[in-house]
Amino acid sequence: MRALPALVLLCLAQFMLIIDITVVQVALPTIGTDLALDRESLTWVVTTYTLCFGGLMVLGGRLADSFGARRTLTAGLTLFTLASLLCGLAASGALLVTGRALQGVGAALLSPSALAIITGSFHGSQRNRALGVWAAIGGSGAAVGVLLGGLLTAGPGWAWVFYVNVPIGLLVLLALPAVVPASRGERQRVDVPGALTVTLATALLIYGLVNAGDGGWATAGTLLPLAGAAICYAAFVLIERRVKAPLMRVETMTRRPVLSGTFVMLLATGSMLGLFFLSTLYLQHVLRFSALETGLLFLPVAVAITLGAQLGGHLIGRIGGRPVAVGAFALTALGAALMTRISPDASAYTTLLPGFMVAAFGIGPAFVTATTTTMANVPHGEAGVASGVINTFHELGGSIGVALVSSVAAASLAPGATGVGGFTTALTLCAVAAGAAALASLGLVPSGRPSGAFVGHGHGH
Repeated sequence: MRALPALVLLCLAQFMLIIDITVVQVALPTIGTDLALDRESLTWVVTTYTLCFGGLMVLGGRLADSFGARRTLTAGLTLFTLASLLCGLAASGALLVTGRALQGVGAALLSPSALAIITGSFHGSQRNRALGVWAAIGGSGAAVGVLLGGLLTAGPGWAWVFYVNVPIGLLVLLALPAVVPASRGERQRVDVPGALTVTLATALLIYGLVNAGDGGWATAGTLLPLAGAAICYAAFVLIERRVKAPLMRVETMTRRPVLSGTFVMLLATGSMLGLFFLSTLYLQHVLRFSALETGLLFLPVAVAITLGAQLGGHLIGRIGGRPVAVGAFALTALGAALMTRISPDASAYTTLLPGFMVAAFGIGPAFVTATTTTMANVPHGEAGVASGVINTFHELGGSIGVALVSSVAAASLAPGATGVGGFTTALTLCAVAAGAAALASLGLVPSGRPSGAFVGHGHGH
């Protein structure tokens, strides 16, 4: 196997997946205008991708082990590429959301398969360097995504935020057989019921949260989906206790480091995508920013996340994960609180941007804390499962965060709305949630410095 060319190709494929989380954010208002989408539909454009990506990611890893990593990767990349074409061609909200769901399924097959190939192809210090490159894709992908979304939407049109994936996908598909040999997996049981149940549970949760924005929190349209989500989550726990090859072992999930990691990752990703979602719609609907102006304004925010992650990686090794997590969420709360100063008459560069950069700088170390404190404190035999759980909550956190802030900000996202009351209420919620997370981290995140065996510096998958 030609390891270096394979690493480049696989990182390019992963880069495409990460970009697709943020690139769509900048294009959202234009997509909504062109396809006549309401707030709920726009929310699903964002959440459907991360929902399917996160909900099926561990299943994708199991399939890679069972059927071979290259075969599963090829299937995922093919589906993702075709789904991107479908999204670009979509003439209705239903077709676009369907395409986003298929993109998420493809990503869930591709990402763990690519990581499995990398970890199996490099050894020792070379593996650490390769995984460092892989982790860095998370931060750089977010930065490039917001800028690329603005450039493409302002230039050839929003459809190109999806079309751009097609030539990249075809390039990787054509080059892959030359650098990655086929591998035979070890046939094993695959927990399809568990994967489908947890994905359905989260979909019902998101549906209930989104519906609450218009229907209210006490209506049947909100309460029934939320109750259904609770039932499905309970069913998922029962399934995982009974199947021979569970998707997520209950014993692993109840370990304190894993609970801590999932909590921190859920709040960090929910904050990040929630703030991006609110800011995009505020800038373009209220301040009438163009997509390009929005992308350029977001660029320092994405850079702040990356810088914060790098700083967090260094600090964890010196002072431990608990103080880093507390400080990270405290900064996120401060930044979100500063963002509430927005108004239709104030400049985004003096109100929204400074607060967003402070929040982003706090979110970066939270990502690192989630991965590092978890992986350094679980038994070696559970490392793969724990990693899959953390990465799953990376995506599901984004879905839930966007759904929640969309619902709270519904008054300002309604057609013809001009006030910012809904935005400021949602931003206040983000600040309060981050502040509560800082307090919770005092008792939940393991104390002490993690071992040198694992140090995470990014928030990639």
